[in-house]
Amino acid sequence: MNYWPAQAANLGECVEPLVRMVEDLAVTGAITARSSYGARGWVAHHNTDLWRATAPIDGPNWGLWPTGGAWLCQTLWDHYDYQRDDAYLRRIYPLLKGAALFFADTLVEDPKGRGLVTSPSISPENMHPHGTAVCAGPAMDRQILRDLFGWTLQAHSLLQDPDTAFATLLAAARARLPADRIGAQGQLQEWLEDWDGAAPEQQHRHVSHLYGVYPSEQINVRDTPALVRAAQVTLNTRGDRSTGWATAWRLALWARMGDGERAHAILVGLLGPERTYPNLFDAHPPFQIDGNFGGAAGILEMLVQSWGGEIRILPALPKAWPDGALHGVRARGNVELDLDWVRGRLTSLRLRGKPGGKVALRYGDRLVSIVLDARGRQRLDGALRGVAPLP
Repeated sequence: MNYWPAQAANLGECVEPLVRMVEDLAVTGAITARSSYGARGWVAHHNTDLWRATAPIDGPNWGLWPTGGAWLCQTLWDHYDYQRDDAYLRRIYPLLKGAALFFADTLVEDPKGRGLVTSPSISPENMHPHGTAVCAGPAMDRQILRDLFGWTLQAHSLLQDPDTAFATLLAAARARLPADRIGAQGQLQEWLEDWDGAAPEQQHRHVSHLYGVYPSEQINVRDTPALVRAAQVTLNTRGDRSTGWATAWRLALWARMGDGERAHAILVGLLGPERTYPNLFDAHPPFQIDGNFGGAAGILEMLVQSWGGEIRILPALPKAWPDGALHGVRARGNVELDLDWVRGRLTSLRLRGKPGGKVALRYGDRLVSIVLDARGRQRLDGALRGVAPLP
């Protein structure tokens, strides 16, 4: 979560320490993969430290989660997707490939014929009705692996990796990951079984199985409206009040789903005296910097989103922010943006990117395709019409 705002805020250079950490984890994680699972590739569980530990630690109800390293790969891929640097892609491809290879080796057949699942695992860090968190194939794992396999296959193609057998193996495994499911309460199921309604803590701080909404884009308002409605049912059950980082995630989720008023209400709570100290540190004793960075990501998500091949302008603008400006932010595809709005309406938009690059922009119900000029720039009015460039 601490890296969620890095790309959109145009602070991509801040990702380098995490990239180096994942490079270290791939070394120790390969030992854990071999010794604990008899598998190729590398794995990291729910926690690590200065010595780059990768094996399960602490209690089984959180320590057994095997997709921690795979989730970190999301930040690695995002850095590429926002920057589009081929040299960087070559650097991270072995990390993606190794993480994917581990799961290609360790996924098991669900005994009820629902596909390939992780086992043992947990849905961080929620207890299901059987008195434990340990389970097989929780939604978060399936969503993360769907992303990881997809990113790895894209990188395999872009870099023309000659290992076609690996790509075939990965594509087949990805196709057999169980789909997201809607339960009897209309909620997005957290587990393969419809256990949500009987789970002992209905307002649990974690919303792990909503990874598919944010920071992923698998569940979105354009392509999967039924799953979005199910995610909203889940969030309404969990409630808006939680720990700092969990409140920030709720903010980002409602913003991604286009509800600016709900996102703003959660932001007000996040910045209130119960969740923010006078020095602006997030209040979760002693403090929880995740709430600060996650909150920043949520604010950015209210104003600019980039997913599904589109850049969305003011997708969750609340009434409390009628006038404003946001300059120098970044979107996927190596595009920088400046935007201004007055009385809740976009007034100007400036784009910077690759000369001749094509950009799909969505503002409200309107979707337009923009071609950047020979300098890699374009200036638009509030109706997304081109205007004369500045001298």
